[in-house]
Amino acid sequence: MKSLLTILCTAAVLSASAQGPVSLTLKEAMDRAAQYNYVVQNSTLEAEKASKRIKETLAIGLPQIDASGSLNNYIDVPTQVIPNFFGEGPSVVPVQFGLPWNATGSIQLSQLIFNGSYIVGVQATKKLQQQSDEQLEQNVTAARIAAAKSYYAVLAAMEGRRLLAESVPLLEKNVNESTAMEQAGFMENTDVDRLRIELTTLQDNLAVFERQEQLARNYLLFALGLPSGTPVQLTDDLDVLLADPNETALIGAAFDLNTHIDHQLATTVMGVQELSLKNGKSAYLPSMNGFISHSQQAYSQEFDFFGSNGAWYPATMWGLSLNVPIFSSGIRHYKVAQEKIALEQTQVNLTATDERLRLEYAQRRSDAQTAEQLFASQKDRLELQKRVFERTSVKFTNGVASSFELTQEQSNYLQAQQDYIQRVVNLVQARTELRKALDLY
Repeated sequence: MKSLLTILCTAAVLSASAQGPVSLTLKEAMDRAAQYNYVVQNSTLEAEKASKRIKETLAIGLPQIDASGSLNNYIDVPTQVIPNFFGEGPSVVPVQFGLPWNATGSIQLSQLIFNGSYIVGVQATKKLQQQSDEQLEQNVTAARIAAAKSYYAVLAAMEGRRLLAESVPLLEKNVNESTAMEQAGFMENTDVDRLRIELTTLQDNLAVFERQEQLARNYLLFALGLPSGTPVQLTDDLDVLLADPNETALIGAAFDLNTHIDHQLATTVMGVQELSLKNGKSAYLPSMNGFISHSQQAYSQEFDFFGSNGAWYPATMWGLSLNVPIFSSGIRHYKVAQEKIALEQTQVNLTATDERLRLEYAQRRSDAQTAEQLFASQKDRLELQKRVFERTSVKFTNGVASSFELTQEQSNYLQAQQDYIQRVVNLVQARTELRKALDLY
């Protein structure tokens, strides 16, 4: 598994401040999710349970010791009737073979000597442990991806809020100046109303980004396994993450199918099914068990088994039991046939998984390239539109531009900001999906 020791150590350090304010980089958030995400916690317990189940299977072939005991008191001792061999009296005589009190204690050691299913089960334990570990790793990867997406979503909402907030003071200044000019009779109220509408729209969009940021923070807390309402400070800067060389180099990263966790898990599942088929075939083999047992029995008229007159009678034996399957009316045959079909299904699943991974990589790489290009273009357009709006605002203040031109350019700038934030979201999502396709989490 990938650097789980590092993940555990990082998460352990973070756990100390889990209930208070938490400051996290993107990497720290992903590392914490790899330990404390609710799905990961459940998967870890499932892996531990699988480990215990494997040990249970191994223990079947080890010596088994059982002890038993019994105490019986006949209120009426059983009576049997036998022919009268004494020649006098009735033809039959009632007799009692036994005493009112009897006790028995025994201990038995049993050992599996040969069983085909057990041999296969021992071989399967390693595969089952591997499958359990790979499923845990798969869930860890999913948790890291969920944390990364939520982290980026918070940063994107914060960036959108920041961009809109920059325009509010300037537009408020224009509204105040226009209101003063309207009151002085130098501007029509229609022109002022346009600016007020634009300011209201801007404030509404700002509130939308604030709600989106809070929602994204809630998802981040859930992905990190933190209680709702825990204050979290994101210490990584969005622009720095967008320009990170490791992120920009993802498009050129080599795709290795054999190291992808989905491929490894599908391969392991096929290996487990191969052993399941082998187990079905082992049902045709004989099985043998051995045992040795020792028991003590005592009989008495009174409850006095441990006194000086108490006598215990031993009985010791050993033996072997052999079971040879001969005819099952096709039960074993059809079971093996089903296992063969199941093996073919896992082979088809492995092929489908490999093709899906190749297709996903090609698609995610293309999406990332497109997102990179559109982001760069929109970033340039945003800067251009900002300059146009600022120049138009200056012209409006100087009475050169009309309120219609100002509101038009403000609307264009607002749309450019929204488009930019959407391009940011598309870019980080595309990179996240590409990293997932490359299995680099």
